[in-house]
Amino acid sequence: MSGGPREAAGVSGRDAETAPAHVLVVGATGMIGGLAARALHRRGASVALAGRNAERLADRARLLGDRPHRAFDAYDLDGCAGLAPWAARSLGRLDCVVVAVGVAGFGRAELVGDAAAEHLMTVNALAPMAVVRGALPLLEAGGTVGVVTGVIVDAPPRGMADYAAAKTALATWLGVVGREQRARGVRVVDVRMPHLDGGFAARAVTGDPPTLPPGADPEASVERHLLAPLAGGTERNR
Repeated sequence: MSGGPREAAGVSGRDAETAPAHVLVVGATGMIGGLAARALHRRGASVALAGRNAERLADRARLLGDRPHRAFDAYDLDGCAGLAPWAARSLGRLDCVVVAVGVAGFGRAELVGDAAAEHLMTVNALAPMAVVRGALPLLEAGGTVGVVTGVIVDAPPRGMADYAAAKTALATWLGVVGREQRARGVRVVDVRMPHLDGGFAARAVTGDPPTLPPGADPEASVERHLLAPLAGGTERNR
């Protein structure tokens, strides 16, 4: 059959078969989430967007054809857990959830205040966990969750103890959840995104970033490390 909506969007037959159909992208106002939302839309997916910045979120939703969108606060864990049920109602069902939220933090452990440490753990670990927790009961066999952690989990550098601890906590949680969900046919993908050129480190909640090597290309990295595994790769992607 030809001329379907996915082919009209310029999607190959193979991509059309493997791309998730109904997707919630959490963190859609950020670089990774925004790139993922646009790429999924190009593949013909019906996307719902969630993000922190309400104005930017509305703009991105409009550019994708007035997609459903909802602003949220990472500190509102009940609100985070409610994003997937909202998306399922808005889209008719939910096949996939992409979570790309986070904030960086730098500094030796003794220089990071308790408030900053709590912020790093909440935004980088507890909020994504709440989103996934709310989504799991809605996903059927073949459903997928993709959550961005980062290569910091594999090689945490000095001066990033609290940031690395939060991302590592999330990665450990995702690993266990993935094993729990395997029998249901729901895949949980831990996306170990590399360092990207996008200004993320410059927006740290505490401390100053160290000198970092040139980052990887954001669009290519999102395609390789996030979208390809969602279309049918392994549960953990580095």
